[in-house]
Amino acid sequence: MLDPIKRGSIEMSVAMLISGTIGWFVLMSGLPVLDVVFWRCAIGALTLFLICGAMGLLRRGVLRWTILAWAVISGAAIVGNWLLLFAAYSRASIGIATAVYNTQPFMLVGLGALFLGERLTLDKMLWLVIAFAGMLVITQHEGTPSYGAGAYLVGVALALGAAFLYAVAAILVKRLTGTPPHLIALIQVCTGTLMLAPFIHFGTVAAQPAGVWAYLGVLGIVHTGLMYVLLYGAIQRLPTAITGALSFIYPIVAIMVDWVAFGYRLQWTQWMGVAAILLAAAAMQQGWAPLARRAAGPQSSA
Repeated sequence: MLDPIKRGSIEMSVAMLISGTIGWFVLMSGLPVLDVVFWRCAIGALTLFLICGAMGLLRRGVLRWTILAWAVISGAAIVGNWLLLFAAYSRASIGIATAVYNTQPFMLVGLGALFLGERLTLDKMLWLVIAFAGMLVITQHEGTPSYGAGAYLVGVALALGAAFLYAVAAILVKRLTGTPPHLIALIQVCTGTLMLAPFIHFGTVAAQPAGVWAYLGVLGIVHTGLMYVLLYGAIQRLPTAITGALSFIYPIVAIMVDWVAFGYRLQWTQWMGVAAILLAAAAMQQGWAPLARRAAGPQSSA
């Protein structure tokens, strides 16, 4: 039997591999982003309902009304995050959109400083500056992928907006400590289903060929239901440092998928920007503090 660290590492790695392929399924479905997100939510809700039922999480008394309200609000933010990120894929490319999306730790730090009173240290500011520099480098290159809809900078902006909404959702989820995470995920995708249902033309989607439904099914079952189970299982077993390190499998896989599936190769300047963002995000998540150590050095010598 695997020890918890090894099992958690495998679960986290598989979850990130799955996440890295989501852009391919979104684009291959050929459907408008609104439809893709709706069906991801609807199929994911059914999958998570079965999972939560099997885990005994659907009994009375598990949720209070205040917890339900915060979970619904966080669900609205998550759904907005998916809409913006999926829209960014066809504009800035899967790889660039995913790299820019990984500025979310900095959004979270900023929101934590504003609303939770968390301290913004010099080291966090350093990594923020490096990530911002990476963003500037990326925006200097204008070039849409072959599957693109144009508007490269709009795609970068959409990915930034998606990162911000993810950070908002993460701040809201902090209020749900102690609530089973699979149940939170179920509420979030149910919220998305109800939010988007009025805007979906069901007759048009129903007429789509079986291949389209296969892509939507994978997005709902694998990229939502299975991925949530693996991710939350890993988070419960792993130290934060390992979780943060393994999370960078996601953008690397996304860039490779973009290259192999669509032939989109990053320019060297884009690679520099991506590397700066991922380095800064890794440093933030791992708690690297070179300025703090340098300041402490003379004091410890004294």
